[in-house]
Amino acid sequence: MIPGKFDYYAPTSVDEAIDMLVTHGSEAKILAGGQSLIPAMRYRLAVPEVLIDINGLTDLNYLKQVNGHLAIGAMCREVDLEESDVVQSQYHLLADAAEVIADPLVRNQATVGGNIAHADPANDHPAVMLAYDATVVAKGPSGERTIPIDSFFTDLFESALSEQELLTEIRIPTPGANSGGAYVKLERKVGDYAIGAVAVQLTLAADGTVAAARIGLTNVYYMPMRATGAEAALIGQDPSDEAVLEAAGIAAAAECDPSADLRGSAAYKRDVIRTLAKRAITKAVERAR
Repeated sequence: MIPGKFDYYAPTSVDEAIDMLVTHGSEAKILAGGQSLIPAMRYRLAVPEVLIDINGLTDLNYLKQVNGHLAIGAMCREVDLEESDVVQSQYHLLADAAEVIADPLVRNQATVGGNIAHADPANDHPAVMLAYDATVVAKGPSGERTIPIDSFFTDLFESALSEQELLTEIRIPTPGANSGGAYVKLERKVGDYAIGAVAVQLTLAADGTVAAARIGLTNVYYMPMRATGAEAALIGQDPSDEAVLEAAGIAAAAECDPSADLRGSAAYKRDVIRTLAKRAITKAVERAR
């Protein structure tokens, strides 16, 4: 199939893009990397009357450390995460995810901002950002605001962004001492959506127990989700204890609510999450040590 008819605009500034969103409202869609939107338009799953192409907004294409956090501009490409020395050396959870998002051709064009704004629970970045306790920056006609990641995802393919707002930046807190993260994903083949995946970011106390932990899950719920029960099973515990790992894995499996499909039954996917959670926690602990 081919897309329906639409009007095309290419703003040259963030303010111009916001003015277009104000003018066209729900009729408009933002085109960033286009790796989700364009296929949806081809199959008429998305039929926007107006397409606002922000690829010309080069001032949103950056990746830098600022005041205790990693600032990722909305137009930063996925490949930039793979090639960043800062990401590879300090943000291991993000580095893990960057290597397994779709395939190299997609990563060359896809943007981090677009991945988050799409709010697809099958995408990898939502779980990663939940585990990092990231912050989303949005700009609209009333100015700029910051949105905690726990409040950002509101439903399937829905977020806290208004129709008149543009996601401009994602901020990830710089991991402190004795912190580690990991992303472990199971997929049928390279480029496929995950059967399931687990993102873990944790901090160890001086005695080796878990002082803080956040865990995000991919593609096993109707929206991006945290496994708060699994987090609670880890806090204050020795993560090298197999019983603790098993309890966290079981908790994560119990919290998710996967749908049966060609990738497997709901029971199978829950067991995948149980296993991946244990592996991700173990890997994160190794890095924290």
